[in-house]
Amino acid sequence: MELILRHLPQTTNSSIFFQSFKSQPHLPLFTVLLSPFRQTLSVSSTIQTSIAMPDQEVGKGSPKSSSLSPYEEAMEALSSLITRRTRADASNVGDQFDLLFDYLKMLDLEEPIANMKVIHVAGTKGKGSTCTFTESILRNCGFRTGLFTSPHLIDIRERFRLDGKEICEEKFLAYFWWCYDRLKDKTDDNIPMPTYFRFLALLGFKIFAAEQVDVAIMEVGLGGKYDATNVVQAPIVCGITSLGYDHMEILGNTLGEIAGEKAGIFKNRIPAFTVPQPDEAMHVLEEKASQLNVPLQVVTPLDAKLLNGSRLGLEGEHQYVNAALAIALCFTWLKKTGHVGDIYLEQTDKLPEQFIKGLTSASLQGRAQIVPDQHFKSEISNRLVFFLDGAHSPESMEVCARWFSLAIKEYNPDPTLFHQQLDNSKFSHEVVKTHNEERVSQGKSTPILLFNCLTVRDPQLLLPHLMKTCADHGVYFKKALFVPSLSVFNKVGPQAFTPTDPKVDLSWQFNLQRVWENLMQNSKGKNIDIVSEELKDDMETSASNCEHSAVFPSLPLAIKWLRDRVQQNQSLRFQVLVTGSLHLVGDVLNLVKK
Repeated sequence: MELILRHLPQTTNSSIFFQSFKSQPHLPLFTVLLSPFRQTLSVSSTIQTSIAMPDQEVGKGSPKSSSLSPYEEAMEALSSLITRRTRADASNVGDQFDLLFDYLKMLDLEEPIANMKVIHVAGTKGKGSTCTFTESILRNCGFRTGLFTSPHLIDIRERFRLDGKEICEEKFLAYFWWCYDRLKDKTDDNIPMPTYFRFLALLGFKIFAAEQVDVAIMEVGLGGKYDATNVVQAPIVCGITSLGYDHMEILGNTLGEIAGEKAGIFKNRIPAFTVPQPDEAMHVLEEKASQLNVPLQVVTPLDAKLLNGSRLGLEGEHQYVNAALAIALCFTWLKKTGHVGDIYLEQTDKLPEQFIKGLTSASLQGRAQIVPDQHFKSEISNRLVFFLDGAHSPESMEVCARWFSLAIKEYNPDPTLFHQQLDNSKFSHEVVKTHNEERVSQGKSTPILLFNCLTVRDPQLLLPHLMKTCADHGVYFKKALFVPSLSVFNKVGPQAFTPTDPKVDLSWQFNLQRVWENLMQNSKGKNIDIVSEELKDDMETSASNCEHSAVFPSLPLAIKWLRDRVQQNQSLRFQVLVTGSLHLVGDVLNLVKK
């Protein structure tokens, strides 16, 4: 399969750059680069002002305060836009979806978005992975990429990636205040400030336009039809990942209703791809595609042989269908933008080298990620290892459980842990290999569950799927720990992580614990050595300690308990599955990577 790439001319002229730099040596390098080439975007003068004059007030949206850093000020302003989510439907005109087009006019984004070469991706599961694969492939093909995803795990800047790297703080602040101040000046009672996610989507479009990316990969935040990213009227290609039951309080109670919302990103005659779906969902997708004359194609999982002996950069068998979708999106984008010759997508005998490199080098935090606790010195770091996956639907919980069950076997082959022999040929991980070489041999592995989920989720669906799938693979949790969120919904940045509240409401965590204990009681006699003797005592910091589980009033206390047990008992090795919520995964990463 021949791939023909066009090398784009350099956008910067060296003589202009050096002349600009000599005349403005006090400005950061990226500001100088912006000024000669961004006049049409009307952004450079504001960016220069906001950075070159830090002691002056940039705009009414960015008040100076001695107690906050410039980045914290931006996070305070962003937090002011957070509201409780409401269902966007016909009854409220898509939660006033048309306001987004007013915001585009205020930010002079109509023309830049119309000219932007967008890949638009919606779905229930695998959106982030598919977008990550897509970005990595096209970057390895030599294109300047912009990637917008959600949610972030630790830092808001994770949502905006340029050439595979999150935007630097300096650029982020410049673009943030340019957008925020302009919207503050132009909005009023009739057209209020955009809400949190809408502002972030608008900011993403501004960043990608100003940075002149060749391709913008936009992940839908929620749904599709009324999502803020759906202001794109003519994407190059659209993708729909696996559909399932999630956000039903907003998107609908049936797969058909959910599929109808996701298909809202379809545009007239714009090609679209999806993966194998349940019949109810596929029927709706096909119907919506037919109404808009959309050529909709279904991809099949990638044949691992096409990777020439390499492995996908994202772990898990389910990633092969996400990779296949990404390949289809990339080939179509290349063809429609004139960067590739005639290629038959049905041809499966070979992948271009750039595609293979993109697929095998892709990385995404919080999905099938393995992190030894960096609180410990290297010689004992393997005795407390976190296996993180932000699964939060019944289907993704099963996938997560399969990955964890096989990953811990690779990480520490321990015949006493498994009651079945498994074919693990499809699962490998560079992190696992590295730590296998360095691991300490002493100590028995102890699987621990660290769990929380949003109150809109049903633990009666999530936890049974997790427990049964792990049990089917011979893995039984010795203890389940339930914790409240460390971050709060109405704050972004460092201030979002609140200290332990002695009066924190743990009623939801007690409910999760009851579900777990009931499941364990019903499974008695089906597993072996459920409770380790080492875990029965020393639970004084927990709010509720039962035979198989404990509720902690905060995540830091739960992690401290794990660390203390490992340090006090040389025979213990904890392998902790963190799942149920990407927010929980982000909170854990924020703590264990410090």
